[in-house]
Amino acid sequence: MRGSGNLLRTTKTGENVDLHEYSRYDAVGLRELIEAGEVTAVEVETVAREAIEAANAVVNGLALPVFSPALDHDPDGPFGGVPFLIKDSGPMAAGVEFTIGSRSLRGVRAPHDTDLMRRFRAAGLVTLGSTTVPELCLSFATEPVSTGPTRNPWDPARGVGGSSGGAAAMVAAGAVPVAHANDSAGSTRIPAGACGLVGLKPSRGRTPCGPDSGDPAFGGVGDFAVTRTVRDTARLLDAVQGPGVGDKYTAPPPLRPYADELVADPGRLRIGVTTRPWSGVPVDAEVVEVTNRVATLLSDLGHDVTEAAPRLGWEDVVLACRSEGFAISAPFLTAPRRPDPARLEAVSRQILAESEELRALDLLAMLDAQNRVSRAVGPFFTDHDLFVTPTLGELPPPHGTLSSDEPGHTVDSWLRKLFAHGPFTVVFNLTGQPALSLPLGQSASGLPIGVQFVAPYGREDTLIRVAALLEQALPWRDRRPL
Repeated sequence: MRGSGNLLRTTKTGENVDLHEYSRYDAVGLRELIEAGEVTAVEVETVAREAIEAANAVVNGLALPVFSPALDHDPDGPFGGVPFLIKDSGPMAAGVEFTIGSRSLRGVRAPHDTDLMRRFRAAGLVTLGSTTVPELCLSFATEPVSTGPTRNPWDPARGVGGSSGGAAAMVAAGAVPVAHANDSAGSTRIPAGACGLVGLKPSRGRTPCGPDSGDPAFGGVGDFAVTRTVRDTARLLDAVQGPGVGDKYTAPPPLRPYADELVADPGRLRIGVTTRPWSGVPVDAEVVEVTNRVATLLSDLGHDVTEAAPRLGWEDVVLACRSEGFAISAPFLTAPRRPDPARLEAVSRQILAESEELRALDLLAMLDAQNRVSRAVGPFFTDHDLFVTPTLGELPPPHGTLSSDEPGHTVDSWLRKLFAHGPFTVVFNLTGQPALSLPLGQSASGLPIGVQFVAPYGREDTLIRVAALLEQALPWRDRRPL
């Protein structure tokens, strides 16, 4: 091997094609190659396009054909030349079609960039396509009727989670090192857990949500990305963090670059751990074992680890989450072009129908429940620096387990079915703390198992410090599904 550049200089008929080697680089590594002159950004994009097509043939993670040309970007940004994908539900890019996983929305194009999309462009990310989502992002399974199921690269018979399932599948399959994801109930962390990736839901207000939305899902949505390495997460957060002008929420600014936290000592932390969901649903034994093993490691590293969890009412969580579902549906009910009910899946159709019947007093009751959950969780983080749980309650399930075209559901019954699968993540969308899934274990059959870490509001620095240590102690970078 004569050097990294040789491995990336490729055409479909060239002699030095090595997609496998390309996929070993994280985003920081690719940028370093470009800056060092080992390869050009054009050469990286060429092999990335090939990798995207190859990965998509396996996982079905693209919502639309690959963009040609790539979206405009700043080649001198901190991630200049790094291949990237955006989620089909946004961030919106001017002139780019989006469908939000629905047959009823084909042909709709964004009139302008969102604030976050402008930051991704300024960071130099080379956006080459959009990734699949469940219809209207209403499921923890990315299996929309419009595109068919997105397959898990670790086992194509199993799901990838949702709603950022296409993003996670494509990153895990080696198509790109990083992809946009967002999270309204676990939609970044759950796919990251299912696909063996790093998935951060930032603090409420850490990344911009405008200009068209000031309070997405009543503060429940956090936009960021899925990555393969902690350093990519830290450096990308440095590139895009901070509120947009006019944003309703503003997280406390970091004391220093998040990249500096990669080598910072977290100190002796007070850590609460639980594998018991507030809902009481059972948790897979292998998931419990991995989480407990991580807790033991944290104790061995000198932290004060105890069995502890916030005390909260699960019925309040379910009631509060109804507001998120209705908030997601509201724009479709007021848009000039409303979705055709005949072209919607059963759950989407039901949520829109219930939204039209919603009374203001009902919504206020949901927001009051959200407040009760927040008031219950807040005190926990006055006594604890970190909270650790499984990311998912079970292994990635077979396709069809969470079918959003299954008739007969109400909003309430659908939420309860979702949260039986993913009972640990949604609480922190309601309360706003940053939460991170790390790929710290595997099942006996080789499926990824994620562990969730939650820090006090505004303390992404704590998450990154701990994640960097665990990445060294329990390295996952060389675990590859393809």
